[in-house]
This record gives sequence, structure tokens and C-alpha cells, in this order.
Amino acid sequence: MPPLKSGPSQLRHRKSVTALNPEDLANLRSAITKMEAISDDRGYAHWAGIHGLPLPMYCHHGDLLFLPWHRAYLYFFEQYLMDQVDGARLPWWDWSDQSGIPAAFAAAKVGRSANPLVSGPISGIPANQFKAEGVPKRTTTYRRPKANSQLPSTALVNQILSLSKFDDFSMQLEDQLHNRVHVWTGGTMGLIPLAAYDPIFWAHHTMVDRLWWLWQLRHPGAGPDPSMLDTALAPFPNITVAQTLDVTSLGYDYAVTADSTTPTRH
Repeated sequence: MPPLKSGPSQLRHRKSVTALNPEDLANLRSAITKMEAISDDRGYAHWAGIHGLPLPMYCHHGDLLFLPWHRAYLYFFEQYLMDQVDGARLPWWDWSDQSGIPAAFAAAKVGRSANPLVSGPISGIPANQFKAEGVPKRTTTYRRPKANSQLPSTALVNQILSLSKFDDFSMQLEDQLHNRVHVWTGGTMGLIPLAAYDPIFWAHHTMVDRLWWLWQLRHPGAGPDPSMLDTALAPFPNITVAQTLDVTSLGYDYAVTADSTTPTRH
């Protein structure tokens, strides 16, 4: 894995999916496609497998490492995207507007070619590690294109952002927002062992990471219990909970847009 890249001089910005320009989208599609063609530990299947299958499963759910672990996961995955296409960045999917799957991840075709953001290949999982019906060859979701009130609302997002304690915020964010979006999206996104093989997984989790960043800006000084800070985040090398707490120290930030969940930065 690459070393941590940090520092304001290298600051890169993650945008909303809906704010991506044609070049941004082309870079993202190209990077995903190139990673899918790599069969070693730089490849898409390897990185998707870290979250779930093949065993061992490293992801954290239902505990207070949920946010730090996934921030580290996104960080390293984005490094490998950029290794393939320098301008590629992870975008965030703001499902709180309840408009459904973004067009960039829903359109079956890009010109005459298949859209690599709609579905991802699944490989490297032994048959005995999944259900009796076997491992699917590609991800599938319902890809609902229209608005749906079952998605978390902006009001609910703001309610959870108002929680002042990290433990409460982390648990509510995971249960009321993160989990609901996985279930709503459906298909393999609804299965933890396979979810990360779907390209929209990364846009969903980038939104989750963005919400943690917004919470941190609203509650300066609040965070995980100090006893957690030296906890190493396997399987990522040389990164602890403490090293995930400041996104700018990891070399990225979130592009600010005029929405109700964005605080003013000073």
C-alpha cells in the first residue's frame, strides 16, 4: 500500500456526484475501469474484497471504529484510483435530497460503451465463502432512478449532525443513515460481503465520511475516546484512529456547496 500522503500543498477536493463535470466523470470511469483490469493488490477486486469477501473480512460495523476504519479505507482506495488516473477523485452521493441514484451511476451506457459506474465485476471469492446459490459474477442493485422518501432526509441528517457526543453520532449515523441507504439501494449493496464491489458503494461511503467531517466542524474538539486513538486500523499499514481525525492532514477536503448541511468554515 502507498504511504500516507498529506499536507495542504497536496490538498485535493472531493465533489458531489452532481457537481462533476465531463472531465471529472471521464477520469472516474477510466480509473475504475483500469483498476478492474488489475489482478494484484492494486486492483479493484482486491480493494472491494478488503471490505467483505474473500475472507478475512476487515470492515468495522456496529462499533466505534466504523467511521475511522472506513475513512482509512476510502483514503487508500482513492490513492489507487489516482495511480491509474491522476485526476480521479471519489465523489459523494447526497442521498438526503431523496432524488435516488445519481444519473452518473444509473445510465447503462456512456456513448456506445457500458457505464462502469453501474455495475462491478465480482471475482476471487471461493464458492464455499458465500451462499449455496454461488457468487454472482457482477453486482446488481435496483438502481431506482426516482425520488423515494425511504431514503434519509435532510432533516434527519441535520438531527444526527446536532448530536454532540461522538459515540451517539457514530451509532446514529451508521444505523439511521448508512444502513438505510445500503438496504434501499438493494441487490449486492444490501450484502456486506459484496457491497464494495459495486461502484456506488464508494460514493455512498464518501457521503458518510463527508458527514463525519461536517460533524467535526460543528463540534470542534469532540471525537472518539482518547483510549481509541492509538488503535491500528488493519489491514492498512501505519495508520491509527488518531491519523484519521483530520481530513486535511490526509491531503483532502470536501468541496463546499450551498446546502443545508454545510457549516460556514472560518
